[in-house]
Amino acid sequence: MRMRFKPYAGPELAACAYHINEPMAQKGKWREVFQNPELPIHMELGCGKGGFLSQLALRHPERNYIGVDITDKVLILAKRNIERRYAAEGKTPDNVVILSHDIERIRCMLAAPDQVERIYINFCNPWNKKSGHKKHRLTHPRQLVQYRDFLSENGEICFKCDDDDLFEDTLQYLPEAGFEITWMTRDLHADEPAWNIRTEHEAMFTEMGIPTKALMARKAAIDPETERRLRAEIQHTDPYEQKAAQGEPEAQE
Repeated sequence: MRMRFKPYAGPELAACAYHINEPMAQKGKWREVFQNPELPIHMELGCGKGGFLSQLALRHPERNYIGVDITDKVLILAKRNIERRYAAEGKTPDNVVILSHDIERIRCMLAAPDQVERIYINFCNPWNKKSGHKKHRLTHPRQLVQYRDFLSENGEICFKCDDDDLFEDTLQYLPEAGFEITWMTRDLHADEPAWNIRTEHEAMFTEMGIPTKALMARKAAIDPETERRLRAEIQHTDPYEQKAAQGEPEAQE
């Protein structure tokens, strides 16, 4: 179901102390936005309504968190959920920031100096309707090679989904893009780890009897030729990259 336009979202987010209005301007210097810049950075791609992110950030004050989603009308719900959960604990959100950005162009807002230690991807769009759309998956090799740019040495990806095809394909994508799968399960709740935080989608699919698939993967070596091919594909298909090659200025997200 398409979410309705929320006219209040933009102004409310612009006034929010932990909303980043111009994320591309922070490329390479994300630590500066946090009260405690020395803490490790974790991030959630596709944070949605912020249920997972708000619980995770509260549970781990020893880490800084970045939550990314593509549209303000979703991000405003994350902002309110974060505020509500922190207020219930008598705390202020000092270790989390949120922002809207096209995740397919995540390379435009993060760089090697940012040294993100872990990426969370939870129940992303499986893009199963047409095979040509699979390149939009957040675990597609074109995406994974971008994550390599800002993940720390041995940086991790934590992935959960309900979709069998997406999960099985991701098991192939990760080694291609130079990631080592260190743990996986096709039924997370059969022996649920204490560290797991159930997302809204996770609870819904579990109630429907659909098992949650999950894995952890670590950044490792990538074949140089594969990396060159993936980066060339990104440049060839991204209209913003083509404009940059022609010397046209790139618009801010």
